[in-house]
Amino acid sequence: MEARLDLFGNPVAVKVLKYLTSAHNVVVGTKLPATTAELMRLRASQVNGCAFCVDMHTKEALHAGEDPVRLSLVAAWREATVFTEAERAALDLAEQGTRIADAAGGVPDEVWANAAKHYDEEQLAAMVALIAIINAFNRVNVIAQLPHAGDYEPGKALL
Repeated sequence: MEARLDLFGNPVAVKVLKYLTSAHNVVVGTKLPATTAELMRLRASQVNGCAFCVDMHTKEALHAGEDPVRLSLVAAWREATVFTEAERAALDLAEQGTRIADAAGGVPDEVWANAAKHYDEEQLAAMVALIAIINAFNRVNVIAQLPHAGDYEPGKALL
């Protein structure tokens, strides 16, 4: 596959990606557990079919010590027994927030209430931002057909 747009050579794209990366770094600086954040990014990227981000977040999670079995089960998290109740609530919020157009009322109240049982206000704000940011990255990559899924090296963020 060949990219439709050079995201790293186009001045507008570079500027937008830098702002998205800056927003991403705000989320990283919160007390939302890093493992939970990677699981959420991975699940949203799976739902959106963003191969580049699935590759990146799988490898980043592995590099940070995440268990390969858990990562292989993110796509089937509802049936998997390897996630905590808090992680399941986070994965549900990530999935529902990503599929927002599929639900007439947006994210269901019970999904939000379940997340709020496990996470405080700062963490919930970080989760909302994380979902918005990863969905933006996914959409940019999918629309522009960013190639090279499989080539990502952990710790080598692009911006």
